[in-house]
Amino acid sequence: MIAIIDYGVGNLFSLQSSLKFIGADAEVTNDIAKIKAADRIILPGVGAFADAIRKLRESGMEQVVLEEAANGKPLLGICLGMQMLLEKSCEYGEHAGLGLIGGSVKPIAPMIGEGLKVPHIGWNRLIFPKDREKSKLFQYINEGDCVYFVHSYAGVDCDAFVSARTEYGAELTAAVERGNVYGTQFHPEKSGEVGLKILKAFCEL
Repeated sequence: MIAIIDYGVGNLFSLQSSLKFIGADAEVTNDIAKIKAADRIILPGVGAFADAIRKLRESGMEQVVLEEAANGKPLLGICLGMQMLLEKSCEYGEHAGLGLIGGSVKPIAPMIGEGLKVPHIGWNRLIFPKDREKSKLFQYINEGDCVYFVHSYAGVDCDAFVSARTEYGAELTAAVERGNVYGTQFHPEKSGEVGLKILKAFCEL
């Protein structure tokens, strides 16, 4: 079973629907026992970093996420959930993240220059690093395939863990991974057939 963590942030049921469409057993839950019993965990998220990390901590689910990740259970953070995997965010002040992946979260506006809208909303292609093996999360898709983004902030100082980038005025972090911990800045559940293939790969990790 895949536990989709419900801590009051994100459109969880579209993600659950996508997983069920590909035949996965997925449950939206805030039950710590169910999260511990799950085979895999997904940490979704939309909105402001500080509010989301606070809700995760107050719910008591931060610790279980850290423990299960340390035990080797596959964990996927999506959008803000990916950002929360990093060490800190600079969104409206400095806020500590989960620290599962090295790096921080900063606004994309200074990176992309003038003339491009923020937030970055829409379809953009994935670019895979040339100096490392292709991520198993992307085993069923090709470089150049497009996925759907909605974000104003992105991961930085995390090059050692970047498994995909995208071009939007500059190369921005699109996905990260470290061992059994994976993160996508884009929304697989909103990325059509490509997104379904990525979710399928996660279900097989």
